[in-house]
Amino acid sequence: MAGRRFIVEADGGSRGNPGPAGYGAVVRDGDTGQIIAEAAEFIGRATNNVAEYKGLIAGLRAAHELDPDAKVDVRMDSKLVVEQMSGRWKIKHPDMQPLAAEAATVLPRSQVKYSWIPREKNKDADRLANEAMDAGKAGRQWEPKVRPAAPLAPVDEPLPAPAAPKAGWAGPADLGTPTTFVLLRHGETPLTPEKRFSGSGGTDPALSERGLWQAARAAESLAARGTIQAIVSSPMQRTRQTAEAVAIRLGLEVRFEEGLRELDFGDWEGLTFAEVQQRHPEDLAAWLGSAKAKPTGSSESFTTLTHRAGVARDKILARHSGKTVLVVSHVSPIKTLVRLALGAPPDSLYRMELSAASFCAVQYYADGNASLRLLNDTSHLR
Repeated sequence: MAGRRFIVEADGGSRGNPGPAGYGAVVRDGDTGQIIAEAAEFIGRATNNVAEYKGLIAGLRAAHELDPDAKVDVRMDSKLVVEQMSGRWKIKHPDMQPLAAEAATVLPRSQVKYSWIPREKNKDADRLANEAMDAGKAGRQWEPKVRPAAPLAPVDEPLPAPAAPKAGWAGPADLGTPTTFVLLRHGETPLTPEKRFSGSGGTDPALSERGLWQAARAAESLAARGTIQAIVSSPMQRTRQTAEAVAIRLGLEVRFEEGLRELDFGDWEGLTFAEVQQRHPEDLAAWLGSAKAKPTGSSESFTTLTHRAGVARDKILARHSGKTVLVVSHVSPIKTLVRLALGAPPDSLYRMELSAASFCAVQYYADGNASLRLLNDTSHLR
C-alpha cells in the first residue's frame, strides 16, 4: 500500500524578535484537508526564524509518526524557510543551519515539497503558535484541542475478500470497508481485583495467574473469529503480556504505541478509590468534576490523555486502513476511544464498565464517522 498524502502547515512567532517565542503546526489529510494532528510549544526566548524552523520540524515529525512513507506538501508563509529548505537560498545564519539540517532528516527529501502561502492561508498554524506563546506567558503548557478521527486514505491495492460476517463487530456492507479496532483491555494484575489505581506512573505490574488465563481465553476467542490482521499494544508490561499471548496464537507481530499507555495517576498509584478520597479529597473532587484536572502529583489530565489517544488512533488508522486491528490497552484509553467514537462528553467515562480482558469494537468509515459495535464483551471468559 502506498503512503498517504499529507499537508503540513507550520508557523512560528516571537514577541520582540528575539523575545518570547512559540511555534504551531498542523497536519492535514491530503485528500480531504481535514486536520488530523497538531503541535505547538512555547520555546522561550528566540527569533521568528528559529520559531518557524521549529514549527516545521514539529509538523514533519507529526506527519512521520502518522505515516513514515507519506508524501508531504509543506506550506508556510515564511519565504526564508521555504526557499532555504527547497535549496534555492543558502543558509548562512549559524542558528538556522542545525535546524535546517534537523528538518531535512525527518523525512527523505524525495517525499517532501515546500510551497509558500500568504499569511491569511496559514491561520491554523499561526493560531497554535500564539496559543503556545500565551500558555508560556501564563506559566503553563500548551494543551491541544481534540481532533476528529482521520479520514481513511484511498487504498492503492485490492483488499482481500471480506470474511463472512461475525457476531459483534460486523458493519453494514453498503458503507464500504471500514477500519475496525477490536479493543482489548489487558488481563488482571494483582491490583485489579482490589480496584487500585494502576497507571503509567506506578510499578507496572505483570499479569496475575488469572490474568494470564484471561489473555489465553481472549487469544482463543480471536483465533476462532479469524479476522484480526494486525496487533497494536500499549508498551506496559500487562498489555505486552496480553498482546503477546494473542500474537503467538495468531502468528502475528505486535507493534507498540506509546499513546495507548494508561493515564499517569501520580500519588494515587496503588491506592483504592476510598484511600484517595481520604488522603486527597479536594484533588479527587476536582478530577471527577473536570477533564482538565490532574490526579495529585500527575502531569496528565483526561484532556491530555484524550489528545494522545486520539493521535494514537489516527496513526493506527493511517497504517492499517481497511483492516481489522486488535488494540490492546487500558481502561482509560479504551473508554476514551469509545467516548470519541460516540461523540460523548468527558464525564461519560465514569458511566462505562470495562472489565479485565473484555472486548470493545469500534469501526471507522471513509466519511469520518465512527460506530461502536461492541462494549465490555466478556463472553469468552465464561
